[in-house]
Amino acid sequence: MAIQNNKPGGIVLRLLGILAIYFGLKFYGGEAGRLILYPITRLVTFLHEFGHAIGAVITGGSVEGIQINNDGSGFTTTRGGSRAVILMGGYIGSAIMGNLLVFIGARYEKWSGYTIKLLAILMAFTGLFWFNSIYSTGILLLFAFVLWIISAKTSFDREILMFLGLASLLYIIQDFRIGPSSDLSAYAETIPVLPAQGWMYVWLAIVVLLSLINLRVILRSRRG
Repeated sequence: MAIQNNKPGGIVLRLLGILAIYFGLKFYGGEAGRLILYPITRLVTFLHEFGHAIGAVITGGSVEGIQINNDGSGFTTTRGGSRAVILMGGYIGSAIMGNLLVFIGARYEKWSGYTIKLLAILMAFTGLFWFNSIYSTGILLLFAFVLWIISAKTSFDREILMFLGLASLLYIIQDFRIGPSSDLSAYAETIPVLPAQGWMYVWLAIVVLLSLINLRVILRSRRG
């Protein structure tokens, strides 16, 4: 498939622009910035819980429900499957998905709109078929509707996708001491090779390494 407007210089400018917007909103945007970034925290929660769900499904388990709370927390109820993979799926799985969003937006412009629509479909599916509460289903359906409208009615699919992915990764990395704390404690009990804090740094290293590899691939010049 042809790749458009993917010269390293142009991609670097896009990435720097997205970083400037994100950090500007986060550290200098005040209450308005917090409200604008509010959906990002819900997206991160969704990716985290969806990562748990995928971990269950791919290891032979099933998903009974996904909950997303107003404060940005959440939980996933599963049955069967590999406990270790399910626990890792939240933090590391959400980072993999965030990297995929950045990669597709940066390298495959024509896929960006389809990817946003797929993300919207996954949110709607989660809210309807892995129902846990009216609030969770409502916010997922609302987010799915907004993403679908953005993809259908605007020409900013690529920028939106890169912003969502990069902002999610930054949030995941910044939140590594807090976000996966319950998962880490359970993982340390399941795989008692390291204490929870030790696994915390292992998981963080994996996420940072994946992100750096993704960035290297994105910025590598395409030949031919």
